[in-house]
Amino acid sequence: MSHSPRRRRTVLGCALLLAPLVLVTACGGSANPLADKPYDATEQVELTSVGEGEKADPGKPLEIEASGSDRITDVTATDAAGRYVRGELAADGSSWHSTGALAAGAHYTVRVSTEDEDGAQGRRTIGFDTSPADRLLRVTFGPQSGTYGVGQPVTAELSHPVQDPATRAVVERTLKVDSQPPVEGAWHWVDNRTLHYRPKDYWPAHATVDVHATLEGIQIGGGLYGGPAKPVRLTTGDRIEAVTDASAHSMTVLRNGQELRVIPVTTGKPGYATRNGVKVILGRESFVRMRGTTIGISEGSADSYDLPVYWATRVTWSGEYVHAAPWSEGSQGAENVSHGCTGMSTENAKWFFDTVHVGDLVRVVGSTGATMTPFDNGFGDWNMEWKEWREGSALAAGKREGAGPEDAARLRPLV
Repeated sequence: MSHSPRRRRTVLGCALLLAPLVLVTACGGSANPLADKPYDATEQVELTSVGEGEKADPGKPLEIEASGSDRITDVTATDAAGRYVRGELAADGSSWHSTGALAAGAHYTVRVSTEDEDGAQGRRTIGFDTSPADRLLRVTFGPQSGTYGVGQPVTAELSHPVQDPATRAVVERTLKVDSQPPVEGAWHWVDNRTLHYRPKDYWPAHATVDVHATLEGIQIGGGLYGGPAKPVRLTTGDRIEAVTDASAHSMTVLRNGQELRVIPVTTGKPGYATRNGVKVILGRESFVRMRGTTIGISEGSADSYDLPVYWATRVTWSGEYVHAAPWSEGSQGAENVSHGCTGMSTENAKWFFDTVHVGDLVRVVGSTGATMTPFDNGFGDWNMEWKEWREGSALAAGKREGAGPEDAARLRPLV
């Protein structure tokens, strides 16, 4: 009897100690399976479409199956670039398969979430590689990185032709052009291998334009996969624009809208009229030998010529230049006597040569000649209305088939 009170106190103390233990177990144990650390579901989940140590065929879907009473609750599959693969989970959670295409030559990480019959959560992470593509669609951007005038378009040359509109859309979505400051712009399919990109208006002065592609590894179609592409960065300088009025025999050169110089010129005479419209400077050559035979003028005819020409700024591939023409100084500012080029004094031609850069603008008005074509003789892109330009995009509503030049222009100098 003398020990009974002590014993009762001991039992009570044990009860007090046990109570919090029960609470801890309730908060961290099986009574709340969502709070448990996920179990390793390696034995419950299998990637059935890829054998151990093998590379997956990028042309076939991924397939994942759950075993026993476990069911799949979620699957994410991403490549090393962070691109997700779309997929579909069976209603009962027994399997999952991809519905989106895999990239070729890529590494993938698949994360699978499961749930057992008691509601406990499981996880498994699987890594695998896809086989490289046998045929790659490569893209080469132009021009090379550097500083250009505000009229310079961006070009993309494809290594294989792409005709199908849906396939063109797949390719075009991966071709990225980002500018600072931002401007509205669009790609235009010139032909099955060539795209041009330009803003709605000219690039802003002193802009930065970054061009890159996310094409690599993407399934294009017909066994063709996207290949690597070297990015380019363009910067623009001042807005330089030369406006030639062929009827007034005068060229006005502007920098950022401010007049720099008015130059007396001569342009193409009847039968050789200079093209109207906007042209983009393609290059500068301090010396060019110009011969009439290159544009079909026979030797010995009244129009035949063979001349050394200095300070020549090219505006078309067919041979139209702005250049020094000391032999026609008497006609400059008064009449048009050239074979299509814009001629001026040697002093003015040297000044023009030193002032302009590739990508700057030369606009001709008042000529009896045809308008500069958009694509087959240099960069006449700005002569196409914006609405029509947008229709040349595979992503634009009301898209049409891209059409390009049937024949490449010859390199023919005019004078």
